[in-house]
Amino acid sequence: MPGLRQPRTGLDEGILIGLGNPLLDFSANVTPDMLKKYGLEADNAILAEEKHLPVFQDLEDNFAPVDLVPGGATLNSIRVAQWLCEKKHVFGYMGCVGSDSNAKRLTQKAEEAGVMFKPQVNTENHTGRCACLITGDGAHRSLIADLSAANHFKPTHFDDKENWAAIEKADYFYIGGFFLTVSPDSIMKVAQHGKETNKYVMMNLSAPFLCQFFADPMMKAMPYVDILFANETECEAFAKQQNFGENLSVKDVALKASKLEKENKNRERMVIFTQGKHCTVVAYQGKVTEYAVPALKDEQVVDTNGAGDSFVGGFLNQFVQGKPIEKCVEAGHSAARYVIQQSGVTLGERISV
Repeated sequence: MPGLRQPRTGLDEGILIGLGNPLLDFSANVTPDMLKKYGLEADNAILAEEKHLPVFQDLEDNFAPVDLVPGGATLNSIRVAQWLCEKKHVFGYMGCVGSDSNAKRLTQKAEEAGVMFKPQVNTENHTGRCACLITGDGAHRSLIADLSAANHFKPTHFDDKENWAAIEKADYFYIGGFFLTVSPDSIMKVAQHGKETNKYVMMNLSAPFLCQFFADPMMKAMPYVDILFANETECEAFAKQQNFGENLSVKDVALKASKLEKENKNRERMVIFTQGKHCTVVAYQGKVTEYAVPALKDEQVVDTNGAGDSFVGGFLNQFVQGKPIEKCVEAGHSAARYVIQQSGVTLGERISV
């Protein structure tokens, strides 16, 4: 298509912008009874209802020490991607925070990580938070997200010339699936811009409930998605919602998802499904490739919360540099491997990928 530019490769300031729900994670190891108390399932993520809100105080009262870590799935991915860079502000992020101490903590941590953080501020709601309940010696986690201010992101954020200039400068966009519950209009504005200028638009299914209850905005955005990320449980929920058929393998679903309607005809959609310690599946150009995940000993696993987010971060770091897909997946595995040996998405000395 004439007039469309190919995205640049290599690291440059503001090359990728993430859109998501910034949250402060309250992370603690709990007993299985804690999941029963709040009607939760291991390895699942839900939006908090009124009955779930006491969980934050419950964690602090009964399961100390509670780790407070800047989070939200998309911010996790962006932080990891930026962590792997020597240059600051290669990766940027937009989401809505409150006007409180937790917002200051999030902003400070994002800036310390080198992320170009451009939040929208909502003065009527507190900064969002997420309870991360870890069970099974770190092998399983259940997430409860209290979005609060994060739930109030508005497309008016793009009316600010500086914010829209960041969108125009970027060549890659990564959108967390949870953002579908917040601002579908913002997603579509960025997605359409991406299509019109031949930029990469990437999205994550993020949680099984999104595939079921937010299928309409998800499938409205899907034609604009160049790269789709998900894990095996989200894959199953997506296949069911889309009526792909019975008894399909993860590879089957990935291939079907890659062939869904697409607006930008300049490239085919790539679908990437992670499966924990099992092979990562990539469907692209009519082919499915599996990539083995390096094994970790059980005693090395501290917290699986953020493993999928970290995989995406590692992948994106290499992808914006024009690296081959196998190198991108390898970097994703390395980042996830590092993070699951920490409590929360805690980033120390930069690793080599």
